[in-house]
Amino acid sequence: MLRVLIIRFLLRTTSLLPLRVAHALGTALGALLGCIPGKTRHTVRTNLDLCFPELAPAERRALERAGFRELGRQFMELGIIWHASPERLRSLVSNPEAMDELDALWDRNTGLLLAAPHLGNWELASLYLNQRFPINNLYRPPRDPALEPLLVDFRQRTGANSFPATPGGIRNLYKALRQGEVVGILPDQTPGRSGVFAPFFGHPALTMTLLCQMARKSGAPVVFVFCERLPAGRGFKLHVRRGHPDIAHPDTEIAATAMNADIEACVREAPAQYQWTYRRFRRRPEGLPNPYRAPGSN
Repeated sequence: MLRVLIIRFLLRTTSLLPLRVAHALGTALGALLGCIPGKTRHTVRTNLDLCFPELAPAERRALERAGFRELGRQFMELGIIWHASPERLRSLVSNPEAMDELDALWDRNTGLLLAAPHLGNWELASLYLNQRFPINNLYRPPRDPALEPLLVDFRQRTGANSFPATPGGIRNLYKALRQGEVVGILPDQTPGRSGVFAPFFGHPALTMTLLCQMARKSGAPVVFVFCERLPAGRGFKLHVRRGHPDIAHPDTEIAATAMNADIEACVREAPAQYQWTYRRFRRRPEGLPNPYRAPGSN
């Protein structure tokens, strides 16, 4: 309980900062984190080596440092985004016309599937879009159950619905689609019990099939969205990208491959802002080693 109170206090305190100040502090924090050897830096470096073999080693190290700076900015801006008034939320996005582009893709008969990768600030994407679209988000409960009410409260404060990744939660998402509403899913989380291996940046990654199944069963269009962080605290740019039709393909491997290709295309728009701290390739097809295992370890 004390931990949650401290987190709430820190989020509230940082929410009072101007965005440019929060980003300046986050830049310094991220640069410091990037200098510390350890598991996190090893994970980031392994991911970048796997995903960008075409870059020279010096270029990958530069991308690594940029990624840590973005991670620091993301940490420092979270309080602002979770506490911002509707007016401040709207002011954070530099291209509100992207909402019209998204609205044109929304079929009120089938609903709309929003795929928001761990890119830029996905928390802002949900809160901002929910001011115009009735969003129903799927989330994976945190490991610490005490943090779940905090996360749900912040994410639902603009009227969105949040459902845990349980059979009951998934049924609620299908119901929302039948009612013509919008469903939001983070498509690049490694599934817990199911999934298929599909290429991601040229490497097999265990990939969720839920989004593909929902697209196929509901007929809802899939649209990828992310809020790219702009330099010098100038806010964010909302990207809207129509998903490939093969995401609804009946062959799950074809569908997952199409989904991962769209995620990869989004990441290449702002590669430093992807969550490279996530061990996306930890679970491998039989016979392939875990790339995150340090040389010589068992």
